[in-house]
Amino acid sequence: MQPSLFSPNASSYLGPHGEPPLSRTGFIILSIIMAIFTGPAIILNATVIIVSLMHKQLRQPLNYALVNMAVADLGTAMTGGVLSVVNNALGYFSLGRAGCVMEGFAVSLFGITSLCTVALIAVERMFVVCKPLGQITFQKKHAVGGIALSWLWSLTWNLPPLFGWGRYELEGVGTSCAPDWHGRDPHNVSYILAYFAVCFAAPFAVILASYTKLMWTLHQVSKMACLEGGAVAKGEMKVASMVVLMVMTFLISWLPYAGLAMLVVYNPEVDIHPLVGTVPVYLAKSSTVYNPIIYIYLNKQFRKFAVPFLLCGKEPSLEDEVSETTVETSSSRVSPA
Repeated sequence: MQPSLFSPNASSYLGPHGEPPLSRTGFIILSIIMAIFTGPAIILNATVIIVSLMHKQLRQPLNYALVNMAVADLGTAMTGGVLSVVNNALGYFSLGRAGCVMEGFAVSLFGITSLCTVALIAVERMFVVCKPLGQITFQKKHAVGGIALSWLWSLTWNLPPLFGWGRYELEGVGTSCAPDWHGRDPHNVSYILAYFAVCFAAPFAVILASYTKLMWTLHQVSKMACLEGGAVAKGEMKVASMVVLMVMTFLISWLPYAGLAMLVVYNPEVDIHPLVGTVPVYLAKSSTVYNPIIYIYLNKQFRKFAVPFLLCGKEPSLEDEVSETTVETSSSRVSPA
């Protein structure tokens, strides 16, 4: 029995003869793709949370944001990821109108919290290395305050569709829900424009500004530390690599989604195939896999405990971590150029 489509925009997911936007094989392929991303995302982010609870050494202010991002990404994977796997396997959204609203709200809440936490990590690293406020150190209260702000910011901008400013609707091929980028009434358009500005553009601007300051400071320090055998320069290159990876994955994951949304808002008559509209959605959800790899696996403290945990107690081979150690030890004494 074919389920009824509840969305006001449901007709956009059907062909001229009422056929679904994808063949049965197409839906199965999408389900498999999402499973490939969702499975590792759940494992990696759960690992971060578990090892943080197991080892007191990891419960430091500078690691709070990493754990918070793992919680947000795990939430995204458990809601949007798992439901996308199930709904694509079925070939339609199976939870009805109320389920669509709840999924859209949950995925958006966790996703924007994760984005805000990426920006928080950028600010944390900038404060630790550059010390823009002099000798004021980054403490537990600062970390907790930043985490609380990330959740409050996300909650503030994802609640309005539940009360009439904007709305959550089916997106792409009709197997997941998100803020309605297609609605043309003024209330919806104004919400989408504000949502884009404060939930995508603002975090990205914070990331760029923080890491620009960070890299400039490290560059100045490396020039002054030539007598140290180039160790600081190696540390600078390691941090630079992490920065490049962070910016690239941020853009790859979220820029297509935000860009397509703005295109639809700017030109509502543009003809976009549902499958084309689905690809940016999946790219954004794939960030739940990239984040723990970049911020956790490349972090020596977490790697020390997370890798043996993932390998069921087997110790990995020792690596040369001189450059990373140099960054950690020198960051406490670096002052702005």
